[in-house]
Amino acid sequence: RESGGRRIKRAIILQQSSVRFLGAEEVESLKKIQLIAAYITQRSEKIDQHNKDHQADKSLPINGRNLTNLGLFRKYAETYLEQHSAINKKMTLMCRQMAPTPQGIPIEIYAFSTDKRWENYEYIMADIFDHLIAATPYFGLKVFELPTTFEPAKAPEIA
Repeated sequence: RESGGRRIKRAIILQQSSVRFLGAEEVESLKKIQLIAAYITQRSEKIDQHNKDHQADKSLPINGRNLTNLGLFRKYAETYLEQHSAINKKMTLMCRQMAPTPQGIPIEIYAFSTDKRWENYEYIMADIFDHLIAATPYFGLKVFELPTTFEPAKAPEIA
């Protein structure tokens, strides 16, 4: 059967303990990420208005509404996919938070590559996940991995 692309359905599992509300300084810093700068500004304005309308005591972040590092990472991942040249924009595209597991919170990427050839599809998928995994520290998030006592060898320095 012919389709408009090959399905990408894979998750990154994030440590739940790394999810948190963002302070004003962190929000300003994350505005430097071009893909989501406008979203952060727009969303912050809506949140500020909501908190003002409901007289939220923001001396405690749990009061009222807030941006979270996980929420902004999900928006970043979705926006990254929307602008990726190898993703079919006419088919379903989403970044969704799945039910928490003992390992953490799965953030699933669901999209379709424009190229259906297996080798190219694998490259596209790896390229996307390389980028998203490398992006997690910018949001203060940690990817889950089983603890180990193994210490990897240090790479030799390139002169």
